Amino acid sequence: MLTPFLTINFLISFIDPVKNIDYYVFTLINSVYTNAFFDAVLPFMRDSLVWVPLYLFFMLFLFLNYGNKAWWYIVFLLIGVLLTDQIASHIFKPLVQRPRPCSDEHLKIPVRLLLKHCAGGFSFMSSHASNHFGLATFVAFTMKPVLQKWSALLFIWAFTISYAQVYVGVHYPVDVLCGGILGYAIGRMLSSVYKNYFPQKIEF
Repeated sequence: MLTPFLTINFLISFIDPVKNIDYYVFTLINSVYTNAFFDAVLPFMRDSLVWVPLYLFFMLFLFLNYGNKAWWYIVFLLIGVLLTDQIASHIFKPLVQRPRPCSDEHLKIPVRLLLKHCAGGFSFMSSHASNHFGLATFVAFTMKPVLQKWSALLFIWAFTISYAQVYVGVHYPVDVLCGGILGYAIGRMLSSVYKNYFPQKIEF
């Protein structure tokens, strides 16, 4: 049986190799595989305000088709965003305290910052990734009969926003990967609760 000391040392032994891979992939996305089109579009894609019209259209669609039951669906969406954002931003970020690549003074790899300023706070994990993967997962699994194969577009949307976080220089790949996993887990859990146990759900 491994002692706690040996277990901790075993886990720590993985940190440097993972960091090295993380830095390498970050450099590829942020500085190597770049072009003028991505430079113009991806900073725009990661801006939350850009998607407000899409959210409003989606809410209008829900109310027009499902009436007052749409309120409960929106409540579940808001619970999902609250959980993903709070866990990523107020548990993991203060706990890990990883500097963002654009603000890490000890980082020895070049960083292209495509925003006007480096985002504040810590880097791990990405709340953008957790929020958007949480939304995408909940909608994809609750509206599967309506969306069918088109539900894949939701995950492409979430992936693009997450990828943009690395591309513009404010997150590392591991930050968005773990944020995406968190969002998927919470979205899947909420979709299961909504479909199987909530009496006032929308029947898609």
